[in-house]
Amino acid sequence: MITPSANQAAADVRVVFGRVKRRLKELAETDDLTPSQSSVLSRLDRDGPASASELATAERIRPQSVAAILSALREAGLIQRQPDPSDGRRQVVSLTTAGRHRLHGDRKVRQEWLAQTLQEQCTEAERQTIIKALALLDHAIEAATGR
Repeated sequence: MITPSANQAAADVRVVFGRVKRRLKELAETDDLTPSQSSVLSRLDRDGPASASELATAERIRPQSVAAILSALREAGLIQRQPDPSDGRRQVVSLTTAGRHRLHGDRKVRQEWLAQTLQEQCTEAERQTIIKALALLDHAIEAATGR
């Protein structure tokens, strides 16, 4: 049986994270990109070049969907395709310099806004509490998902 405090904590986290996510999205230049397109850009930045099938598996989407995402990102000049050095029949997708700059620029703007907000609206003790609470939440989620 789930305790009332667990239900309250879950509801509060969902609401607050939703608000933060919406505000950070407002600040991002990538608002003309879909969430799936932004996710693929982030994955390429984090994990490096990948094939379309690897991206589809990692993003848990159909290969047809990833093909449409990659097409849009390529048209925007944010990704490039090159032959796979280990298998010339395959293509690997990577970020272009423009794609990397755009992704990192958006992250910097969002990070700076959030840091400024926490600096202005919270005391040092409150910021330390937030850091500890997020570490606890991260640990709980990692334990629950096995990651």
